[in-house]
Amino acid sequence: MSVAKVIAEHMPQLRRYARAVSGSQATGDAAVEGLLQRLLAEPTLFDPGADAREESFRVFAQVWNAGAPPAAMRPALLPDLRVEAIGPVARQVFLLTAVEGFTPGQTARILDLSKEKIAQLIEEAGRAISAQVASKVAIIEDEPMIAMDLESIVSSLGHQVVGPARTHSEAVALAQAEHPGLVLADIRLADGSSGLEAVNEILENCAAPVIFITAYPESLLTGERPEPTFLISKPFRAETVKALVSQALFFDEQARPAQRRTA
Repeated sequence: MSVAKVIAEHMPQLRRYARAVSGSQATGDAAVEGLLQRLLAEPTLFDPGADAREESFRVFAQVWNAGAPPAAMRPALLPDLRVEAIGPVARQVFLLTAVEGFTPGQTARILDLSKEKIAQLIEEAGRAISAQVASKVAIIEDEPMIAMDLESIVSSLGHQVVGPARTHSEAVALAQAEHPGLVLADIRLADGSSGLEAVNEILENCAAPVIFITAYPESLLTGERPEPTFLISKPFRAETVKALVSQALFFDEQARPAQRRTA
């Protein structure tokens, strides 16, 4: 199988990871495009004998971490923000292990670091994420058991949970009443409506970050239209939810510090 086909097979996961590392769809997609261009120029960077998914992430990390990335591939960070709250390498370790499901050993190979350094960075990331300001989290989910699981997971991080909302109208009313700092939204709601449409209406008056929950992430991560930066696949792991909740609030803290401090 050609390198191009291997990368294409893992493109949804690479897009998700790149967007979470950078904090935006545009920056993450630019990074993946940079990876493809680099592989076209230097196909020998990819080891065909290695695990294909692990190798895809390893080459991406090599491209992303190689010196200063082009301006289009840098997160837009304001100078007065706590950008060092979680360092760039610790953020990658955190996402690779908690979200993408790689073992510390695999993560060590992907980032070309020792296992001891990976353990240190996991601890560093955990401390930094835990230090972030707690927020009010709205849950839009029509399955009671899933909603309960999400509430338990989010509450364990120190956040206040509101909801759940089961329909489009309930979701909009909940957001208007509670003004959440973060929204967790299923794609398909109890009344047959779209969670995407509900969130779009919510965002007209609420600038909170959103994490979408779906059993079909590949249907959303096409790169052909505005897409969610943060996405949870069903069935989900508690570690994945915790990681993305922390990441979403971390990047929102950087993007809108004045609003959060005065809220």
